[in-house]
Amino acid sequence: MTSAIELVNVSKIYRRYGGRHFSTLKSALLQRSILRDLRPSETFPALTGVTFTVPKGSTYGVIGRNGSGKSTALKLVAGITKPTTGQVHVDGRISALIELGAGFHPEISGRENVFINGIMLGLTKREIQERFDEIVDFAELREFIDAPVKTYSSGMYMRLGFAVAIHVNPDVLLVDEVLAVGDEGFTHKCLDKFAEFRRRGKTILLVTHSLNLVERFCDEALWLDEGHAMTHGDPKRVVGAYLTKVSEGEEALLASTSAKAVEEATRASVEEESSQGGTAAEHPVDPTSNMFAATEGRWGSREIEIFDVTFLDAAGEPSHVFHSGDPMSIRLKVRTSKPADDFVFGIGLFNAEGVCCYGTNTLLEEMSPQHLDGEAEASFAIDGLDLVEGTYKVDVAVHKQDGYQYDYHRLLYTFRVKSRIRDVGIYRPRHRWAFSPGVQFKSASTASGPVSSTGSGQGSDDR
Repeated sequence: MTSAIELVNVSKIYRRYGGRHFSTLKSALLQRSILRDLRPSETFPALTGVTFTVPKGSTYGVIGRNGSGKSTALKLVAGITKPTTGQVHVDGRISALIELGAGFHPEISGRENVFINGIMLGLTKREIQERFDEIVDFAELREFIDAPVKTYSSGMYMRLGFAVAIHVNPDVLLVDEVLAVGDEGFTHKCLDKFAEFRRRGKTILLVTHSLNLVERFCDEALWLDEGHAMTHGDPKRVVGAYLTKVSEGEEALLASTSAKAVEEATRASVEEESSQGGTAAEHPVDPTSNMFAATEGRWGSREIEIFDVTFLDAAGEPSHVFHSGDPMSIRLKVRTSKPADDFVFGIGLFNAEGVCCYGTNTLLEEMSPQHLDGEAEASFAIDGLDLVEGTYKVDVAVHKQDGYQYDYHRLLYTFRVKSRIRDVGIYRPRHRWAFSPGVQFKSASTASGPVSSTGSGQGSDDR
């Protein structure tokens, strides 16, 4: 297997700026190392011991969080910067879609900039002339090509840079998150160009946050995290490992967010109660009429107190991140100092914009209270969390049948729904598609040919 790109134990260390100590260039040169005098706190390792190989003719994806070292790796391959340690080898002519329009002069026309930028990327004047019309048409700038670049919008500027770079006809194409340079139509045109490069046996190194794009286009993938190579290989496996790590981070963040919200709401409730010389229950909120107008907070007499709220996954384990369609339970732990025979448990689900997705309580569902004493639990189980991807808030409450509040927690608990399908709205109903035999689609797992259809040609709602 012949490699087009090879990184061997590559590290890249940058110097932190903003400190008090700055060595002069003269002193650094005399001591033969700019980094030698710097303390560890004054340096930042963008990459640490990264090794990977991209075979010729393959499409290789690099994923990771912001600041993980993805763009640094691309700049090393492009030769824009040099590694601190390790070796970088590239075989073939490179075109880098990293900083689109780098070198464009704002005062001269787009036409002149096409020639200047093309020459910078290694084309001859004749080659640029031969490809000029194709470049301009691809950028969709025929009407504006003779206008100064300073009059271009940011999208026009980036499209022209993309068009020039993509028509260099490289052996190795480096792409850094540049598919947001135009509208949806232009994005599809860019994807078609990438597909053309693949058919022609070109090597593509792609850095992107679009995990679906990596799974769809890439032969292999690499996950970078804080400058370290975490895993590489099959794109689906790498993306799965990355999403698991992301979910763990989201779990910690959402748990912290909910705990902080409850703490602040509880403190505010106690302070308000003290200032009014009474309890918040003297101003009850009727959950069937006023819950949508209420703001985040906590109120109630605490005669029955909610002291713990936990989201549980299918295995009964605490979680704050779920996938669309997963089961979820909301468990409330309550306590009371004296027996009660008038109580209602309530639940409300809201999206991030405050739109109610669903709300109910035991009174509405015709459950007549009889007895509650000491510590107890109430669990609200959802067989399938049929919500689209997004962040959601939960209300929980215990109150009397007349609306008198024991303990109302308003928008204090947060969970997140994940989905690989980018549908919109709030509710995601269980559904199937059906088609006549004359309608065919390519399989989601392989683009090699059409899906075979039997009768209705059904497809399920894969989450």
